Amino acid sequence: MPFDSLGTFLDALEQRGDLVRVRSGISRDLEIAEVTQRVHRADGPALLFENVAGSTMPVATNVLGSVRRIALALGASDLDEVATRVEHLTRLRPPAGLAGVLRDLEGTLATLSSVRALAPKRVRTAPCQEVEEPDVDLGRLPILKCWPKDGGRTITFPVVITSDPETGAQHAGIYRLQQYGPSTLGLHAQIHRVGANNYRKWAARGERMPVAAVIGAEPATVFSGLAPVPEGISNFAFAGLLRSAPVELVRARSVELEVPASAEIVLEGYVDPEERAVEGPFGDHTGYYSAPEPFPVLHVTRITRRERPVYLGTVTGRPSTEDAVLGKAVERIFLPVIRLVLPEVVDLDLPAEGLFINVAIVAIRKSYPGHPRKVMHALWGLGQLMFVRYVVVVDEDVNVHDLSEVLYRVGLQADPARDLELVEGPVDQLSISNATPNYGGKIGIDATRKRPEDGFPRPWPEEIRSDPGASAAADRLLRAEPALARWWKPPVP
Repeated sequence: MPFDSLGTFLDALEQRGDLVRVRSGISRDLEIAEVTQRVHRADGPALLFENVAGSTMPVATNVLGSVRRIALALGASDLDEVATRVEHLTRLRPPAGLAGVLRDLEGTLATLSSVRALAPKRVRTAPCQEVEEPDVDLGRLPILKCWPKDGGRTITFPVVITSDPETGAQHAGIYRLQQYGPSTLGLHAQIHRVGANNYRKWAARGERMPVAAVIGAEPATVFSGLAPVPEGISNFAFAGLLRSAPVELVRARSVELEVPASAEIVLEGYVDPEERAVEGPFGDHTGYYSAPEPFPVLHVTRITRRERPVYLGTVTGRPSTEDAVLGKAVERIFLPVIRLVLPEVVDLDLPAEGLFINVAIVAIRKSYPGHPRKVMHALWGLGQLMFVRYVVVVDEDVNVHDLSEVLYRVGLQADPARDLELVEGPVDQLSISNATPNYGGKIGIDATRKRPEDGFPRPWPEEIRSDPGASAAADRLLRAEPALARWWKPPVP
């Protein structure tokens, strides 16, 4: 059964021994973040801080800080199972061929029926509206300060809901919110994100943009808020697919938006298109402080919550961090979407060392001259993959997750004079190496084996491979000799 709230998920983690209640007193300023980072790096459990100075609310961190907890949150045994669900959906197509038309049509209609059943469900009453605060005071929330030079306390894990004023379509994204005062926050919606695009549309009309910021939704909804869901697809519908059950939505009390009914806390308010304020610095996933910049100001005009809410937070910084684990989960779950556009892709790795946005390693079935370069440019044209600074293309038999193997192929099989594709384009707003903000260089590296049809004049040498008979004999000997058995390893394919 899917989890219907953050609380039920925390209960499940506790039953599995994967949550620790921290009853000692602790400060929201720096101390919670420091403890969380140390526990996360030891592959420790989720944490529930029950005695936070200055607040009556407990704080949950590291909740999605491991692959095992993410898989559990999405009702799966592992991430491959979730990816299979996504892949099944991407394979929907009109039936082809007279012989199989009825079978294909039946399967397609059954899948479409299941998808419709997972669409968001509207309700009239909701736990997130059990209590309405008599006055707005963000100081009552245990908002965290994570790093010493942060510009202020920051809501680090909100699901921020905005709408397109032209279509009415809602979007939910994870955008940090720096606290300025008792009722104002800095809305860090980067210029390439849907939330920022919605803001520009409202500003062009000269109208205030309604905003709802959700703190502590059920885990599939939180995950869908940070996932690169294609534009035009509802994040809440995608969350329903992930959790195999519809997300319940309720009308917000004071703005024309719908919010997850099971949320812990909801901040309602607006952004004035004429008002901006400096947000930051902030200790970001790059391992550096992001530069202070002007961003829209969110005026919170109403707060609703559960009677006994749990505040959900996270800590960003140089990996390993919770968001780094979430980045790996996004990579595995969305691989079928990439294959839908690029069927030649065998596998993809967005290594944590590349911060999941700077480096991409892709294995392909190479079929024609220039094929690796076609894949490079196609990846740069896919959603948030436009931010990747380094794309390495290897052959289909290379393990993209083995960085030692990948570097071996790059160093041996890529000629800098002919196998580099240097371009310029948009880069992540938090990137620090480009002289011009939001714009910089990218490079593609063709580390595939070269063929005559690639215009390669020399014969490509044959790779060294073990003799099958000798390999089998070595297996038998190494297993049989006690003094050697400890050194046995599977043969290199």
